[in-house]
Amino acid sequence: MAEKQKVSGASLACSDWQTIPWSQAEEQVSRLQMRIAKATREGRHGRASALQWILTHSFYAKVLAVKRVSQNKGSKTPGVDGVIWNSDAKKIAAVNQLKRCGYQPQPLRRVYIPKKNGKQRPLGIPCMIDKGQQALHLLGLEPISETISDKNAYGFRPKRSVADAIEQCFKTLCRESSAQWILEGDIKSCFDKIGKTWLLDHTPMDKQVLGKWLNAGYIDKGIFYPTEEGVPQGGICSPTITLLALSGLEKAAKAAAPRESEKVNVIIYADDFVITGASQEILENKVKPAVEAFLKERGLELSQEKTKITHIQDGFNFLGFNVRQYNGKLLIKPAKTNVLGFMKNIRGIIKKNKATAAGTLINILNPKLRGWGNYYRHVVSKQTFSYIHHKVVMTLYQWAIRRHPNKSRHWIVRKYFYMKDANAWIFTGKEKLDDKTTRSIYLTSIAEIPIRRHRKIIADATPYDPTYAEYFAQRNKKESRNTWNVFPHAAM
Repeated sequence: MAEKQKVSGASLACSDWQTIPWSQAEEQVSRLQMRIAKATREGRHGRASALQWILTHSFYAKVLAVKRVSQNKGSKTPGVDGVIWNSDAKKIAAVNQLKRCGYQPQPLRRVYIPKKNGKQRPLGIPCMIDKGQQALHLLGLEPISETISDKNAYGFRPKRSVADAIEQCFKTLCRESSAQWILEGDIKSCFDKIGKTWLLDHTPMDKQVLGKWLNAGYIDKGIFYPTEEGVPQGGICSPTITLLALSGLEKAAKAAAPRESEKVNVIIYADDFVITGASQEILENKVKPAVEAFLKERGLELSQEKTKITHIQDGFNFLGFNVRQYNGKLLIKPAKTNVLGFMKNIRGIIKKNKATAAGTLINILNPKLRGWGNYYRHVVSKQTFSYIHHKVVMTLYQWAIRRHPNKSRHWIVRKYFYMKDANAWIFTGKEKLDDKTTRSIYLTSIAEIPIRRHRKIIADATPYDPTYAEYFAQRNKKESRNTWNVFPHAAM
């Protein structure tokens, strides 16, 4: 009650967005989240629920929720009401609107985004007030999901990444005594098919608010459609709710083959997962039926076209990586399809910018090259990086020839390429700083990205457990030192 009074007093004192004490807000919310996680670990679920109530009615939690929604990538994308929070006054007003009493979510605005296979993925865009409500309740839900989620689930979790999932694949499969067979699993339309009844019975959050989200419906081309199952794709809370629905998959898989449980390892990232096994028969006859039964209870099923059992010598693709054993040695490389897809994307960008200045084109390409390189820099990627660098340089060379058909090849090379050495061409251009000043800018050389092994997170570690506070502090320092920085416009 004292905390509640303190929070309400803060709300009266902070009528200006710029005067909100953000460090104090983060400290107060973090303290409540730690208490929620502790109550969950001790099995005091009633206490955890009471603390969630305090948190979701806290002024500081509300301002952090509004801050997150107004600063993320979708902050400029409105829902069906057309409202965005693009001023301090609107943000303060939004904080005062985040109330449970009388809250009724608007239908989602349905849009479609292209998938790699040529199909389209439906995406629901909530209104800003609904995004704020979801961000607010996520603050109370995430400490619980972090506490009860499977140890080797890595998607939609703080402090965890794809690199952790891939490193777990390596640790699980690299030894001579490791399992040799892998079940590649993919859940069919995971977000769209989860049963609403199951979610309402098992999701540890405000049931009234959750029920309203699940029944909000969506508007597609001006027509309202009710939602009969699943969680809305595009909702801030949806990934964590889905993560909770899949909690227990690892336990179910191991229980299906108790004698061989040491070689049954489950690695989950979002709705994709791999399960290792001692033999094809164990995976086919024991583990897979147990997984199907686990999913069926939640209204889900495996995608038959994407789910298969493979031997480690044949390899498998997972999260854009190819994991395969070569002559007894496990190597993880960028998946060939992802390499070809990336080069197709880069060529398309260059083709669309035939008349663009070299410096502008470099600014378009550099973030993509850095992002792709950082994603794959923890595995065996050196040869792939060299291949991509060569192909990009040759594509840019052809781009320059088309721009200057009457110039010699030597003139083109002198104008557009910096020759670091005989085998390293680096595309260069000019970047305009103001009306009178320019500087040289260079294309990121993906071939120079150093390969560094990723240090996987401890499976039991969670930022909501004070036991691991020092561990995460040291881990953050190491990650900041290992960040790869390039010189897009430094003198060479």
